[in-house]
Amino acid sequence: MEQLKYTVIKSEEQYEEYCDTLEELVFSENTETKEDEIELLTLLIEDWDRKHPLGPELDPVELIKAFMDEHGLNQTELAEVVDYSKNYVSEILNYKKRIPPKMVRRFADYFKIQQSALNKTYRLEDEKTDDSNTKSSKIFSIKTGNQVKWDEDLENDESAYYPQTELEYGSVN
Repeated sequence: MEQLKYTVIKSEEQYEEYCDTLEELVFSENTETKEDEIELLTLLIEDWDRKHPLGPELDPVELIKAFMDEHGLNQTELAEVVDYSKNYVSEILNYKKRIPPKMVRRFADYFKIQQSALNKTYRLEDEKTDDSNTKSSKIFSIKTGNQVKWDEDLENDESAYYPQTELEYGSVN
């Protein structure tokens, strides 16, 4: 029986070996002839990555900073990559603003990562947590002018960013 060239990854050592092999294949000449091999290695590596996350998850800002460091980028260069002003990027990196969807797409495309890694919630500098486990921010309802609040438990729920009751929203009449 013929032994397979690649198998399901079962160890960290095998994972590293496959990553090195994939990198060599991708950056070699005649990649067209090796497309199936590249595709198979990519699937095996992605499967391992899904099953073995790399330690604690970073919030989106920490992740961007880690990629900046890895790619040797400063804030000015990063601003050019995403086509936003240096000041806007600085506000994001200092937890003063959230990352807009267009910027998430540009980061993901540039760093070759999934957008979902950058679409996670994180606390801005001016947000606080009080004793009732309710977060508040400086986001206000357009209808009432009241400050918007949401439950800590709803942090991953998209609706948590919007007023939760009609009282917070005001009358819709």
